[in-house]
Amino acid sequence: MKSTEKLILYREFDKDRIFKDFTRVAEQSKEQLSGDRLEELQNLCYEVLHKLVELSASHGFEGNLWQNYLTFLLVNHENAYSVSCEIKGKIQGSINGLALHDFAVFKELFDIDLEKLGEALELPELQIIKNYRRAEQDGTVFNRRIRDRICQLSVRLERTGTPEEFKDEVTEFYREFGVGKLGLHKAFRIEHEKDEVKIAPITNIAHVHLDDLIGYESAKKKLTDNTEAFVNGKQANNCLLFGDAGTGKSTSVKAVINQYYSQGLRMIEIYKHQFQDLNSVIAQVKNRNYKFIIYMDDLSFEEFETEYKYLKAVIEGGLEKKPDNVLIYATSNRRHLVREKFSDKADRDDELHTSDTVQEKLSLVARFGVTIYFGKPDKKEFQDIVKNLAKRHQIQMGEEELLAEANKWELSHGGLSGRTAQQFINYLLGKQ
Repeated sequence: MKSTEKLILYREFDKDRIFKDFTRVAEQSKEQLSGDRLEELQNLCYEVLHKLVELSASHGFEGNLWQNYLTFLLVNHENAYSVSCEIKGKIQGSINGLALHDFAVFKELFDIDLEKLGEALELPELQIIKNYRRAEQDGTVFNRRIRDRICQLSVRLERTGTPEEFKDEVTEFYREFGVGKLGLHKAFRIEHEKDEVKIAPITNIAHVHLDDLIGYESAKKKLTDNTEAFVNGKQANNCLLFGDAGTGKSTSVKAVINQYYSQGLRMIEIYKHQFQDLNSVIAQVKNRNYKFIIYMDDLSFEEFETEYKYLKAVIEGGLEKKPDNVLIYATSNRRHLVREKFSDKADRDDELHTSDTVQEKLSLVARFGVTIYFGKPDKKEFQDIVKNLAKRHQIQMGEEELLAEANKWELSHGGLSGRTAQQFINYLLGKQ
């Protein structure tokens, strides 16, 4: 077996204790073992078994847990080869030879016979992780989609006959799904870890689609046209979705990431108090092969809040040019984002040029090249939404009774909006 210390590209793994300990067990199991030496390796193997089972519980893995773990390392390791292959696939250059060298090592690790290893170590429990069945349906770290992709790749890698075939399978995975957290996940949030800004995956994102939003066809087309231009590498604009509450602005943005994820689109959600982290976030993603939408939900500023000045500089106006793979999408109930008062125009005692105050606030909206209005539906549009939602959820109720109940519901639950219609349908579903 080739020494794992000779790996070139694939080094310094996350959760590498399992990797180091188990490869040590496999290498030393070929020696004549007895007494204290055998007991030492047995104890080390028990520790590895514990960690592999815990990994299965947290990540939802099943099958050959050792091979699942190795696959997990490969799909999460960001290095010169894997990052170059994400979205693009096979690449040219000398780095392919280095990658093949590392994949030859991984191929040998994949081919470890757990049954024979168990016999050598007198550990029949090793066979359990060869075809492991998890106790729970899903893990907590990955959603089912990501977990299944990793387990399926693990099976395909087991079937490869040569390091070249092994390399082709991994490279194709990088092309189709990407590498690391930015490749595997759709959406992210901002967290702080030891004074560092960290982009953390959101593992449970709503699987909504634009077709789920009834009506607003022109608004949805304007949004998809801009997004398609972005993912296709054409010129696109920052986008502001504004209008009445509950009309589908946030739903539309969430639907966009579901629709264009397979084309390399990713989304990072950021809140007003985190605007100071924007430069750090952009620096972490600007050289990746994905397209990133920085998403700001329900964006608005009160009179005393000045974060909008910082946001203006980041969007457009600072010394450093915003990368071509980053756009900003925001939703707001306010057309101009910043609260305006008549005193901005009327009070001439505080400022000589009062029009400058107004223009400073309006200039933030000017940074959004595309603005899309989502207005509250009228009575007929509201009823159409209710009827379509009822049909979609197979609610058995006469149309006249359905609309009468919907009208009573909206009068006491926020008025005419798509959100109110959905809440009414949820109420009916809860009674079934």
